[in-house]
Amino acid sequence: MGRNRTVPVVVLGVACAVGAVLALADIETPVRMILTPLFLFVVPGAAVAGLLRDRDPLSVLTVGAAASLAVNVVLAEAMLLFDAWSPRAGVATVGVLSFFLWIIRSLYRGQASAERGAGTR
Repeated sequence: MGRNRTVPVVVLGVACAVGAVLALADIETPVRMILTPLFLFVVPGAAVAGLLRDRDPLSVLTVGAAASLAVNVVLAEAMLLFDAWSPRAGVATVGVLSFFLWIIRSLYRGQASAERGAGTR
């Protein structure tokens, strides 16, 4: 990743992390109204987009945005269905789901690079 992309990615990641911490710690601040939805919309989409290797960037962006909306809608519907509405639990669930997708991506990419390394010998 070039330096031109590194800075915005790090700033967006920090903003998302701050949004999650503000929601989980239940800290009331006007910034929370911006950063928590940012976390909820960016993190699942980024996790799914990370699974799409060697694809068209527009397709990756579209699938990531659709997956992010789908995760949030399904989670909200499930919480309403089971009468267990909790914004803190929603943020935690999105974070855990995105973390598991990141783990899958890391394992998949590690396996793919090991296979490429073995194939060149």
